[in-house]
Amino acid sequence: MADDTVGCGARRRDALETLFAEAGLSTPFALCPSTTDPATAREWLTWTSAGLEGLCFKRLAEPYRASARAWGKYKVRVTTDAIVGAITGRVTAPSTLLLGRRDHTGALRYTGRTTTLARAAAASLAEVLAPAAGGHRWTGRTFTDGWGTRDVLDVTLIGPQLVVEVAVDVARDGAGRWRHPVRLHRPRLDLPRSLCRCSARDLVPLVQIPSGLCRGGRDAHCAGRGQSAASGR
Repeated sequence: MADDTVGCGARRRDALETLFAEAGLSTPFALCPSTTDPATAREWLTWTSAGLEGLCFKRLAEPYRASARAWGKYKVRVTTDAIVGAITGRVTAPSTLLLGRRDHTGALRYTGRTTTLARAAAASLAEVLAPAAGGHRWTGRTFTDGWGTRDVLDVTLIGPQLVVEVAVDVARDGAGRWRHPVRLHRPRLDLPRSLCRCSARDLVPLVQIPSGLCRGGRDAHCAGRGQSAASGR
């Protein structure tokens, strides 16, 4: 097979589309959509319920550059609420929060972990966190350091009383957990924990593509980036 990495982006995309057509490729292979139209790219940002995470931006005239950050990426993020079920670090100085949401039975299901907390946020949370008194749903469970890793975290179980608002992207693993660490926005002392249930509302996009990222024409194109999509390159 010819090496098309030396060709420009437009040529590589044409070669990939030809390969899919001639080979009749189908599931599990997928050719992600591509466009030079900004309006089309904005519409794709509403496809989060279908698993699209965001957009990649590539210049049509550029060759493929290995180990170089030559593409632009724009991820869809949403805000949602979750319950603090455990932490890393000390209760008096938490490092990250392990979060959960209630399923249809009321059980607390692990959904993901935050990025490292800022010092001020950690100090504020320390005032409202308390170790679990017993009977915690996650007793005896181990948690890994991240998606695709096996490093086990040292965690302290927390009484599942505190609700926090977090910013998440739409990438999920097979169990519905957030694939990437989420960002803490604020504690929600005004919300009861019973409201934090797993639902499709987490996937409502709250952002729009910034003007200028996809200008159309033949100088650049946008490619949808999904959990199961192959990116042409």
